[in-house]
Amino acid sequence: MSTDTAVSGTGQATVAERRGHRTAKYALILGGLTAFGPLSVDMYLPALPTMTQDLHSTDTALQLTLAAFIVGLGVGQLVVGPLSDAWGRRRPLLVGIAVFVVASVLCAVSPSAEALIAARTLQAFGAAAGVVIARAAVRDLYSGIAMARFFSMLMLVTGLAPILAPVIGGQLLAVTSWRGIFWALTGFGVLLLTVAAFALPEPLPPSRRRPARFGPVMRTYGGLLSDRLFLGYALAVGMAFAGMFAYISGSSFVLQGVYGLSPVEYSIVFGVNGFGLVAASQVNGRIVARFRQRSLLLTGLLATLAGALGMVAAAVFGLGLAGLLPPLFVLVSSIGLIMPNATSLALADHPHTAGSASALLGVVQFLVGGAASPLVGAFGEGSAVPMATIMAVTGMLALVSFGVLTRRHSTTPRPA
Repeated sequence: MSTDTAVSGTGQATVAERRGHRTAKYALILGGLTAFGPLSVDMYLPALPTMTQDLHSTDTALQLTLAAFIVGLGVGQLVVGPLSDAWGRRRPLLVGIAVFVVASVLCAVSPSAEALIAARTLQAFGAAAGVVIARAAVRDLYSGIAMARFFSMLMLVTGLAPILAPVIGGQLLAVTSWRGIFWALTGFGVLLLTVAAFALPEPLPPSRRRPARFGPVMRTYGGLLSDRLFLGYALAVGMAFAGMFAYISGSSFVLQGVYGLSPVEYSIVFGVNGFGLVAASQVNGRIVARFRQRSLLLTGLLATLAGALGMVAAAVFGLGLAGLLPPLFVLVSSIGLIMPNATSLALADHPHTAGSASALLGVVQFLVGGAASPLVGAFGEGSAVPMATIMAVTGMLALVSFGVLTRRHSTTPRPA
């Protein structure tokens, strides 16, 4: 091999290494930003009984702190998305993280449930910036197969957040009070604010920005809602997310209360399912160039429905844990195929309004997903049937949304 060839090969390797380092850096930063929502929603759930006593309040009032956060997260994304399309990603992001930090401090020192509800609403607005801008930044930086691969990589960082957050919160309660959980969220916000300020460049050039006037913003949202493809993918991922919310909110009652697992055994099951989700997302990233994204998404949706129906059968016919856990693993793992592909396909045709599209996608995920959580308890906690049935219904609705609204999909990109 000649010296020129060797030098050329070395140069190509150096470029590839730099791209790999840049991709890994973006994955860590953007993964941390998308973790804002699930960490803030789930970390303090194990502390709710203690908080009720400490704040001399009621269960209903403390549950409003969760509802306020979910509503604030949805509304916040609708506001931040268009602003990031107009001003670039960095300024709204840094302001949003700063708001999250301040609000987390207010949560930690709240003297009453009413004060905590107000602080949680403000915290949600700050978290919304991280969630919506992370997805928009991926659309700014990547397209096509590369975007799907990056969303799969992002699942490696964020896939475990909603699953492990209650476990982390429970461990923190062993060494501190519920206020310590919000101090931990404060520290997480400070860390991400520092990293984003110094390590995340502006991904949206001025030439691609759009004014954030009320009329055009409303027309943009109206256009997205009337876009069958976008709506189909958004509802598919939202319904799949609803199944995950049902799992997160109901699995503790089912696996420990009904099937008698100890907290340690329950944590092991949680961890195994989380590993399946992350593994599926990484497999998706490796094979997405060889298979159509729609085919991979359909596979994930079918696996979700099959897993949910298997759980219903196990619960109805009394097949025990041996019959329940395998389909549950299939269901949770299938999210690793659904999330990156549905998100990538939903954003693919909207490069010039990625912030608004990302915001609307996030609203559908959290509002539709959050609505599933109380349904599990509302239909009874003495059996696995309610949780499994809700997961089956959301799985069916996800498949129907995909099949009906996206069936005329064309591989030719359309103007945003």
